[in-house]
Amino acid sequence: MAVDLTRERGIPLEKQLTFSWPDLCQLPTSKLNDDAFTRVRIIYMNGIEAEANAFQHTLARLNGPLRKELAVVRRIEHFQQTMVNWLLPVDLSPIETTIGYEQVAIEVTAHFAEHEPDPYIAQVQRFGLLEDFDHLYRFTALADRLYGLDGNNILQSYTDIRPGRPTAVEHRFPLDDVRDPYDHRTASPLTKIQGLALMAAEQQTRNYYMNIGPTFADPLARQLYAEIAAIEEQHVTQYESVLAPDETLLEKWLLHEVVEFWSYVGCAAWEGNPRIKQIWQRLADQELGHLNFVMDLFRKLEKRDPFEVIPTSLPEPIEYKAHREFVRNVLRDEVHLRAVGSRIVDPATTPETPETLAYRAQLNINGSPSEITGAGYTWRPGTELVHDIQGRAK
Repeated sequence: MAVDLTRERGIPLEKQLTFSWPDLCQLPTSKLNDDAFTRVRIIYMNGIEAEANAFQHTLARLNGPLRKELAVVRRIEHFQQTMVNWLLPVDLSPIETTIGYEQVAIEVTAHFAEHEPDPYIAQVQRFGLLEDFDHLYRFTALADRLYGLDGNNILQSYTDIRPGRPTAVEHRFPLDDVRDPYDHRTASPLTKIQGLALMAAEQQTRNYYMNIGPTFADPLARQLYAEIAAIEEQHVTQYESVLAPDETLLEKWLLHEVVEFWSYVGCAAWEGNPRIKQIWQRLADQELGHLNFVMDLFRKLEKRDPFEVIPTSLPEPIEYKAHREFVRNVLRDEVHLRAVGSRIVDPATTPETPETLAYRAQLNINGSPSEITGAGYTWRPGTELVHDIQGRAK
């Protein structure tokens, strides 16, 4: 991307605490009239900002001298997240928002996996992709059977609704979800950026399901959210484990700021709604100011050039488009794969561990909510109720 990080400074930090309540709570987008990828970007960026907030709180608890600087940046990040998250359509039901979350997981992960230069990490991303793909199918079946909702009204035909790797077999013993980290000395900047961004997105999904699941009255819905939230926890474990544990805390802060700036620039580049595009650009300019603030801290405290850690120019952004062909190819070739330790394996030659088999059997001892929800379900335009009425009319 044509942004020279050695020259561009963005909005200075001292000029950024200029929000007001009407400014933060702007007119929301439309569930049906705005493009589905506008909502994808909103959900994705909310996750990126939520991770920035959580990371900076953690860093403040571990580093006394940086607490004042973190407090200022974190307050601005909080307001940025508010502005972004309040753009969600007001008429999205919790189950429709859930379908939107899974569309984010599928399309963003597909882009990352397709462009990831590290073959091992790309395989890890494809592995998680097929599990989120199945989650979309299960939640769409739930929406149809519980409320008579057609999930494609939310997806707008960008993303397929069909089974992936069955959720019932995704449950693994914790040690079979820990992957090998990249080497921070040699890894591509894109590997670092995409790795952190994907972990943030999955963490947001896990948190959303943990919060929204208990609000359903239907027992099967409650169990389905519990089941898929458990897999999202596994995904957070998987994606955070590929991040380098030996980066310094300031290196990690630098990478967080790069991810935020890179993500907002990509949102602005692909946004078709002029009003929302202006918001993405404004927040990108603010994040560039944050990045330069942390770069200056890095030079002062670590006595190093920040471009030892981050690139001088940004990688190409996420392509906000349907990745249908890529996903279908991965589904065809890799749906049978499983995880053993840090490896993704073919169970025909490398069986799953006894610990995973026992763990899965215990969880599913009374059946799997995802299997019950999806039993016999095949998505067609409309809903099962519509097709049942049409069938009886004939």
